[in-house]
Amino acid sequence: MGSVLAAVAALPARLWQGLRELSGETRYERFAAHRRRTHPGEPVPSAREFWRMLSEDEERNPGSRCC
Repeated sequence: MGSVLAAVAALPARLWQGLRELSGETRYERFAAHRRRTHPGEPVPSAREFWRMLSEDEERNPGSRCC
């Protein structure tokens, strides 16, 4: 019974994390962790800089999109 209650109690947090993944909100967190791991000692761009770089890259390389 206790494990069932623990699973039910953990459900909202798991759903929230899933929504964050689907929306792309965790992209910066994954980028920063990767950057720290693969480029130790180098500065990690801020979240604002990351989203700006991502947006500029998507504008330069639109890939397949409707407009």
